[in-house]
Amino acid sequence: MTPLRQKMLEELQRRNYSQATIRGYILAVKQLAEHFHKSPDLLGSEEIRQFQLYLLNDRKLSPSTVGIRMSALRFFYRKTLKRRDTAFDDIVLPKKPEKLPAVLSPEEVKALIEAASTPTYYTILTVLYGTGLRRTEASRLLVSDIDSERMVIHVHQGKGGRDRDVPMTPNLLSVLRQYWLFKKPKVYLFPSPQSQDGQEQPISDKTVWYAVRDAAKRAGIAKKIGPHTLRHSFATHLMESGADLRTIQLLLGHATLDHTTVYLHLSQRHLKAAINPLDQLGLKPPSGDEKS
Repeated sequence: MTPLRQKMLEELQRRNYSQATIRGYILAVKQLAEHFHKSPDLLGSEEIRQFQLYLLNDRKLSPSTVGIRMSALRFFYRKTLKRRDTAFDDIVLPKKPEKLPAVLSPEEVKALIEAASTPTYYTILTVLYGTGLRRTEASRLLVSDIDSERMVIHVHQGKGGRDRDVPMTPNLLSVLRQYWLFKKPKVYLFPSPQSQDGQEQPISDKTVWYAVRDAAKRAGIAKKIGPHTLRHSFATHLMESGADLRTIQLLLGHATLDHTTVYLHLSQRHLKAAINPLDQLGLKPPSGDEKS
């Protein structure tokens, strides 16, 4: 890692950014430097504008992904390099299209989990759907986070640095016990095959993403899905079973209820319960023959 990126890493750590955010921010600066074959401290707002267009038009990255890259560069120039020139105020974030997330049916979720290629992947998928955890939260679970006495899973420092407890069902506990007998994890529930200085490390959240994508391919699910799809499916199926928005907000660890209301648009129970005004008109059928 270059000295500049190391300095950026330290600034991110000082502010307690998540590991996923740190990884994405460092990657953005690395890609900027590689694109122009220059140290990023020698680049300015015009190069950033060109880089953004390159990501959107040539790399075909989504507006959301490009927005993260631009936020990373804004952080780098403002917080790491302490640049105060107003040109960096014009680093724009692409407008994101408002799309509803993909949701699997219960039958698709069952097929996905049963298509897992290893017992570890099977357990990861079951945890994702049975708790609604984010992939980073799942990857960093500790064995001690599984509280079988209270039937909850403790989530430490989730998004926004918030802790929460997620209820655990007997079925999920049974899967976790079978997995523990097979894997015998000591510290992390899903340990990485690689260790650092003899210390056990958790799997990467990329491993969680791969577990979902691999199972989707094996199950023949054509939808473009990832770990967050199971989170969306968990919340949508809860709502269709009668759970209220506030409960779902707490389970998902959303900071505000606004983030949870999207599931009203995904729940078929709520959509079908609404009375269509056309059905209240009492229209009479048309009379007479059609005249040409």
